[in-house]
Amino acid sequence: MHTRMLLFILLLLLSVSLAAQDHSFTNAVSDSLCVKRDTVPRKKHFWRAAGELLLVELIPWSENRFIRKADFAKVNFASIGHNLKPSSWEWDDNNFSTNQFAHPYHGNLYYSAFRSNGYSFWQSVPAAFAGSFLWEVAGETHNPAPNDFINTSLGGIALGEMTYRISNKIVNNGARGVKRQVQEVLALIVNPMNGLNRIINGQWGRVYGDTDSCNELSGMINVGVRRFGLRDLYGKYNGKNELYFRLRLYYGDKYQESNIPFQSFYAQVEAGGGDSAYLNNVQVAGALKTWKMKEDSSQLHLYSVTMNYDYLKNSAFEYGGQSFTFKLLSNWRRKKDFKIFTEIGSGVVVLGAVPDKYLFYGEGRNYDYGPGLLVSGNAVFNFHDIVEAELSYKGNRFQTVNGNKSSYIINTYFAELRGKLFKRLSLVAGVGQFTLNGYFKDFRNVSQRYPFFRVSAGYIF
Repeated sequence: MHTRMLLFILLLLLSVSLAAQDHSFTNAVSDSLCVKRDTVPRKKHFWRAAGELLLVELIPWSENRFIRKADFAKVNFASIGHNLKPSSWEWDDNNFSTNQFAHPYHGNLYYSAFRSNGYSFWQSVPAAFAGSFLWEVAGETHNPAPNDFINTSLGGIALGEMTYRISNKIVNNGARGVKRQVQEVLALIVNPMNGLNRIINGQWGRVYGDTDSCNELSGMINVGVRRFGLRDLYGKYNGKNELYFRLRLYYGDKYQESNIPFQSFYAQVEAGGGDSAYLNNVQVAGALKTWKMKEDSSQLHLYSVTMNYDYLKNSAFEYGGQSFTFKLLSNWRRKKDFKIFTEIGSGVVVLGAVPDKYLFYGEGRNYDYGPGLLVSGNAVFNFHDIVEAELSYKGNRFQTVNGNKSSYIINTYFAELRGKLFKRLSLVAGVGQFTLNGYFKDFRNVSQRYPFFRVSAGYIF
């Protein structure tokens, strides 16, 4: 699992870097044409989409049944009938990476089966839920799990739309030769369903002018060193230095009004040499709707509702969740050399996975599940596009519904300073801290701090 995760993130880094070199990422058409492009009806292929969704179900089931010869894959009418009963649903005991990353990744394939066959965002959403439900009922004999259903569906939608748009951005439909073939392969890896349908539709390698130029894609690739620590009531652990990679992506313009889901989104992926996992951080925040509150010559303020996916697992701390946030976005100095951007928001966590030091059973279940509330704030100060400082805070309050009787408060503080050396190269230094406070009915309360710092070189595109 860890090797495949690392391979995926390295290929994603390569593909985005290649796309950045091959496209200018400038808006080549007017905003009105872009909106028309994203809303114009496309030809839908229902039976093909449904068949691909079933194929995505059958491949892992066949591996479990005929190669691994796993007992849980020996499904029959009796097991399906049992799983269809509402009383059969129960929370499962899979490890953190399986429940919080592997399941959302498969949900992304269910969603993308319809999204890449002509269906819109909202029309593809039911496919993620349908695929998740089908697997829970008929993909294995284990009792259906509500946490799998939620993680696969909501996480799959966020990951699916993000990878669908990036895969379309990677391929320059006007390119030819080896470069074009490399782009097609990388786009296939990022979103296999979209790549498959490009082959079926005859788009693979074909030169035509329908290149995605409506939404800019920018970001930064960082390579550097980081360190995590741990402090609690019983002492401290200073951690060790680790090599790490980070990719931050900004798609579209979040300061532009839009009714089109994920017309703008932020995504972050981080991988490193930690002792618990190679893939350490995946975050997606996509705007479902953005509308204007106030605008004048010097300021711009907008409201935005975002759909969020979070996966965090490093040598010190882990957290996973699906959430929705209502935000106020502000650009305070639109035409000045010194710019200030702020975000404040609050929302709901549909389901969060929070580490529990007193819990361990099954296949590695060491975390509690529960819904929660969140608040967040972010400020970016930009000086002449040369020096940039970022301050960020996120706080979550959870109530456990499965696990030890408990509640949690998690806070994340982060500060980063970025200095541009050349046009595309920069130096980056950051410090921060995760805090976890757990309040238990049957055990001693927990209060832990996880300070961290990182230094890296960044490539801006």
